[in-house]
Amino acid sequence: LLEETAANGEGFLAELSRDWEAATRPAVEKGARVAITRFGIVLGKGGGALEKMIPAYRFFLGGSIGDGSQWFPWIHISDLLRAMDFIVRNRRIDGPVNFSAPQPVRYKTLAETLGRILHRPSIMPAPAFMVRLMLGEMGGTMLYSHRMVPARLLALGFSFDYPDIASALEDLVSA
Repeated sequence: LLEETAANGEGFLAELSRDWEAATRPAVEKGARVAITRFGIVLGKGGGALEKMIPAYRFFLGGSIGDGSQWFPWIHISDLLRAMDFIVRNRRIDGPVNFSAPQPVRYKTLAETLGRILHRPSIMPAPAFMVRLMLGEMGGTMLYSHRMVPARLLALGFSFDYPDIASALEDLVSA
């Protein structure tokens, strides 16, 4: 379970994040309030991850990535914007803050839920080797498992409008 206090992982994104966050130290040392935002996959209309996934489902080719057991940290764009505003207005918040829904899901659950909402099957998984081949290092990153939760936001009383993947996808995929 990846809360804000969890240690950095390994790989390109983990190293990039570690370096990015280390670059904030001088501001903190000078007394600035620094909130370090850590994002799950942002789900929204008209772009991003859903725009890449939905066409496969429309052609009855939707399914999970890899074996589907990996955790998928996500957040609805509306909750992301509200959480950013919450942090700006709440002067007590500094340091790392996870921007993800409180209920992460496995890729298999994401695929099944999206298929149900689109009235399409979700039986065509993208094999791991194809994901790596097509997307390179980013594809490898997508195959990692990140069970991120927004522990700090929840502890400070932030309330999500879309805490579960079904309500988020129903909102975003509706006409």
